[in-house]
Amino acid sequence: MPNKKNVIDYIRTIPDFPHEGIMFRDVTTLFSDPRGFRICIDQLLSPYAGMRIDKVVGLEARGFILGGAVAHQLSVGFVPIRKKGKLPGKTIEQAYKLEYGDAVMEVHDDAILPGEKVLVVDDLLATGGTAEAGIKLIERMGGEVVSAAFVIDLPELGGRERLANMGIDTHWLCEFGGK
Repeated sequence: MPNKKNVIDYIRTIPDFPHEGIMFRDVTTLFSDPRGFRICIDQLLSPYAGMRIDKVVGLEARGFILGGAVAHQLSVGFVPIRKKGKLPGKTIEQAYKLEYGDAVMEVHDDAILPGEKVLVVDDLLATGGTAEAGIKLIERMGGEVVSAAFVIDLPELGGRERLANMGIDTHWLCEFGGK
């Protein structure tokens, strides 16, 4: 009988990337394995069975891969929230702080309609800055964030608490200690 693997078993850790002292959690190894990717998407979806979700938002960039797959499985629309300057057409933007500086995210101003129920998806929850910026954009358009789902949580960086303080339910598949 083959060994049963969990999502965490498919994730590669790369030391000192992008800076010394950082343990980078690489999900590309998870994405490239068909069984691992299937397990990941199924587990991201499971808490939302039977729940009304109108749109899935994926946060740049790995959230696009996960969010697209989740939206497909839910048979709902997918909305990318991107770094500033990457989307054509009229957008709204939200500035936020990263672990290493500042950034701006944007979304098409008509991507989410008032009252739509939205699931936010990304690969990693660290400080929560990117997720918070995405949630603020959704809420500015009148959407209601039902939850935020992540493959990895880094609890020591406080993102989970940051989103909880915003009233956002979070779901994650695995967690790693440290940065």
